[in-house]
Amino acid sequence: MKTRRQYDEEFKKMAVELSVAKGSLKATAVKLGITPQILTRWRREQVVSPGINGSGRGQLSQDQQEIQRLKKELKQAELARDISRRSASSPGATANSKVKTSGSHIILTSCRW
Repeated sequence: MKTRRQYDEEFKKMAVELSVAKGSLKATAVKLGITPQILTRWRREQVVSPGINGSGRGQLSQDQQEIQRLKKELKQAELARDISRRSASSPGATANSKVKTSGSHIILTSCRW
């Protein structure tokens, strides 16, 4: 019967950071000699409970929060632009068609005179 290996918190953190930096969970797991399922669980645990051992590892700094907010705004603006382009090139579109963004909603208005 096999005995379960015990991994310390430092190893788990290092493995998760390496998998994120490398971008390949499976390759990282193989390199470290662990299964991808274990690494997946460790990644999930660090996201769900970021304050393990008081490290605050998974919490986002103000700069990271700002970056996330700006990325979200950019995505919404690009979506609004794409909708505007598609609606302008579609049959029946008028010069009065407009795209508005309201918070997280995109509103396409069309006025035919």
